[in-house]
Amino acid sequence: MQPFFKTVLLLVCSNVFMTFAWYAHLKTLNDRPLWIAIAASWSIALFEYAFQVPANRIGFDGGITLARLKIVQEVITLCVFIPFAILYMKQPISLNFVWAGLCLVGAVFFIFR
Repeated sequence: MQPFFKTVLLLVCSNVFMTFAWYAHLKTLNDRPLWIAIAASWSIALFEYAFQVPANRIGFDGGITLARLKIVQEVITLCVFIPFAILYMKQPISLNFVWAGLCLVGAVFFIFR
């Protein structure tokens, strides 16, 4: 598998864990003390980093520039966050998701041209 695709796959996995670490406690631990939410989030974040660090190393060593790594990360973040927000957190679908996506399409265009 090429470094770019390995990087993307690992970053998708990382972002699933990151999104749950950052936001799931708002739904599942809202009635618990803050320290419990922090401990749970840090526990989940461990797995995020277990995917994210190798992804960035593989990508960077495979010739992906730092700027491109960052833009790819942001696109993946939005692609993971939108289904999470709608399906898990039951947030209403918003036109803002479309506009944010279009802004990232522009960012991808400019960073990869």
